Amino acid sequence: MIRKPAALGPGATLGIIAPASPARDMDHLAEGIKVIEELGFRVSLSPNVLNYNKYLAGTENERLGDFHKMFLDPAIDGIICLRGGYGSMKLLPDINYSIVRRNPKIFVGYSDITALQLALWKKTGLVTFSGPMLTPDLGNKPSDFTLKHFYSVVTNLRPLGAIPCAPGVKTTVLVPGCSRGRLLGGNLTMVAAALGTPYEIDTRGAILFLEDVDEQPYRVDRMLQQLRLAGKFNRAAGVVFGDFVNCEAKDKNNSLTLLEVIEAAVAGLHMPCFLGLSVGHGEHKATLPLGVRAEINADECRLKIIEAATTAAIKK
Repeated sequence: MIRKPAALGPGATLGIIAPASPARDMDHLAEGIKVIEELGFRVSLSPNVLNYNKYLAGTENERLGDFHKMFLDPAIDGIICLRGGYGSMKLLPDINYSIVRRNPKIFVGYSDITALQLALWKKTGLVTFSGPMLTPDLGNKPSDFTLKHFYSVVTNLRPLGAIPCAPGVKTTVLVPGCSRGRLLGGNLTMVAAALGTPYEIDTRGAILFLEDVDEQPYRVDRMLQQLRLAGKFNRAAGVVFGDFVNCEAKDKNNSLTLLEVIEAAVAGLHMPCFLGLSVGHGEHKATLPLGVRAEINADECRLKIIEAATTAAIKK
């Protein structure tokens, strides 16, 4: 069963949680809160959001408690993650998924947060959103492109239509064609890490979206081959590659390029694939609903959302 969250209306309250790594910059935290408030929303910080446990934002119990609290609290209308980093996957076995089923809310994040989004889709059918987080994005001089698209997505009751491409983004047709399917995926590292677990992505009939950051081409190659060997490409209806930031080789004389790696991964596939969606770790981020039906037109390097991602807006 697919569960759609309510769209955000004026004055809606966004809860901030840190399910992965801790905040690095308090100025970015304060600025992110200010940006959300300037969009017309209220902000509520979870009790443990500023906790620090080396590379984790607190203990598993603290981070899990905040996750549950924000879904349970009727005063919280949507949830944005503080940042990614590492740690989301450690929470998956202990999440009370019935809480999420009973209280579907807008849930926004990307990168390491992909682990939570995969699990929430698998266990509850909740439509979540790959979009800007608090400190690395909203609190760090977000572009107008990022802010406008985020706001338009979380407040929209209708199908979003074509996902915009940020200025200057180069697109590449990998395999021509058009198809439709549910849009699933996220960070390549996390999608690959979930293989063989109860939260493994099911790409049958789906449009698979992938992005990543700070990975050398050989590492991207290995993860893409892992997905290919697991049957995740040949069962999909299409594949869309978003931003792969800082993923070119340090030693370019002894490495394939990122494009060569991606082209090899989709070689011989018979579904549409393209590179160049403005989603992920790039400066300009479109917000992408995960779990709704979409249409891929690889000939035009276009992804179109054809199903509404939210239900009636919350009135305050």
